[in-house]
Amino acid sequence: MLAAGGGTRLVPLSLERPKALCPVGGLALVDRALAAVGAVTADRAVNAHHGATDVSAHIHRRYGDAVHISREEVLLGTGGALGALREWIDGRPVVVVNADTVHTADLGALVEGWDGERIRFLLAERPGTPFGPGVRLYGVLMPSRALQSLEAVPCGVYEQIWAPWAALGRVEAVGVSAEWFDCGTPASYLAANLWLSEGKSVIGDDASVEGEVERTVVWDGASVSPAERLVDAIRTTAGRTVLVRWREG
Repeated sequence: MLAAGGGTRLVPLSLERPKALCPVGGLALVDRALAAVGAVTADRAVNAHHGATDVSAHIHRRYGDAVHISREEVLLGTGGALGALREWIDGRPVVVVNADTVHTADLGALVEGWDGERIRFLLAERPGTPFGPGVRLYGVLMPSRALQSLEAVPCGVYEQIWAPWAALGRVEAVGVSAEWFDCGTPASYLAANLWLSEGKSVIGDDASVEGEVERTVVWDGASVSPAERLVDAIRTTAGRTVLVRWREG
């Protein structure tokens, strides 16, 4: 199962299209998340709020009925999104990921040797790092009993489930030291693209680049005129340019 997008920040890029559909390395964020979850289960779902119509159309076009869509009229947060999916979940364990994150971690580590009783967190942290506020997550594996109190109302899963279970010693953390990007800002979005491309500019399908680009993402169908030179930038399909100025350290 995939729960994506609940409670995440919206970068300026998503004013043009839902952030779940923003391309990273030529593949939409939601497609990357679905591929990662597909390594551990064939039963997948996406929760959609911002740009739900566009996200739903994208999912139907690429996956047909193989991926369940849960549309949220009100932003529910991850806890509420899981509550809305309880009927679809139907007593099964749940893998939860966030479609905003980009990484190459194998989610198989979530399910390997799991005891079926505790909540398991796959952390983008050094091995031995305990679960707690602020840790970076590749994904979470939850037994169905952990979802019993969740309803389709706005709520956070950390406050409702994860923190109480941690206080009772009913969680385990598996740390994996690897790259991890939260595409919640233009800088992190650009960094994720450049990481995957090994520093080269990423040019989308049907994009026209006649000018110069360096460490730049050019979306599908976008254009860069002969007189332009884009450095550390994002050019969207509609012609918007977002310049990234890196912070030192």
